Amino acid sequence: MSRPVPVAPAPERLSTAGAAPYGPPADRRILVTGSTGFIGGRVAAAARTLPGARLVVAGRSTGPAEKDPAVRYVHADLTDSASLYGVCDGIDIVLHCAARVGGPEHSARAVNEEGTRALLAEAERAGVRRFVQVGTASVYGRGVFRNAGPEHLPVVPQSPTSRTRAAAERLVLAAGGTVLRPHLVIGAGDRWVVPGLVRLHQRLAASVDGWRARMSVVDVDDLARAVIAVAVAPQDTCGVWHANHPEPVGCARIFDALVRLLGLPAGTGDIEAGGARRLLAEHPVLLHHLAMLTTDHWFASSRLWRETGCPAGGTFEESLARHASWYREHLATDTAGRPGRTGMPESGRSSGGS
Repeated sequence: MSRPVPVAPAPERLSTAGAAPYGPPADRRILVTGSTGFIGGRVAAAARTLPGARLVVAGRSTGPAEKDPAVRYVHADLTDSASLYGVCDGIDIVLHCAARVGGPEHSARAVNEEGTRALLAEAERAGVRRFVQVGTASVYGRGVFRNAGPEHLPVVPQSPTSRTRAAAERLVLAAGGTVLRPHLVIGAGDRWVVPGLVRLHQRLAASVDGWRARMSVVDVDDLARAVIAVAVAPQDTCGVWHANHPEPVGCARIFDALVRLLGLPAGTGDIEAGGARRLLAEHPVLLHHLAMLTTDHWFASSRLWRETGCPAGGTFEESLARHASWYREHLATDTAGRPGRTGMPESGRSSGGS
């Protein structure tokens, strides 16, 4: 098992001296990174609805062709620290959703670790009061997780992406920031989680050991609301929060919902995990999915919703039904739909883009 990732010292802790409560005061200035990504785009949209909030979106481009006049778009490249200078001036809250998922380790490190380090330094220089990062439960590596809180779990990432994201999280925490760790994130725009499950189902055409394992899942819109909730909470929110629906979902329920709501053919029978591994021998990505889906990955998340007062959202089936039309269209037009081509990293793909 890998050792926890050592990182260089973080910037000084973010200053909160004399800061007003983080409830709903008007004229709150919020910076969002990664707004072109799956999660970051939803977070930016949720921030836009806050009464009195002024939203600044930072990215490598200067914004979409049709810009929202209520949003300020600024150029900022996490791999170019000079481009970050001044991006946090006048900002009260940073919502850091950008991440590099996949690719060589040096590219992931440039965005995830060094980019976060540079952004934190700029936030500290500008006097930002709260810094919230969307992290990932993949930093825990492989294992069996049953109703586990972050205070009980060692960080032992297994891949280059997860190692660099773990390093980024440690920088944020050392600076007094907040990290939210979702596991599997679903919703319109998800090109990894549900498509990966669909390909696994299509390849096996059967359940595996009754699909008894339980998964933590969160709807992307519920996750975005949670990010906003911790960002504006009147109490101190620094530290790590698991950000999933409070109730885990049995894998049998997940696959039943995929069949019913996405129109997949029903599986026939049940096979043992060993037989499933043999069927997937030539598809390493699907083997990875199988390993995760045959062990519990249940991360205790009730505290997030309870302490922020943010509603946790509906069931997995309700979320999937809401996004089913998008998934059906995406799966029908996915030209890379061969098994093993697309899938989830260790704990689901939860990148906010970079």
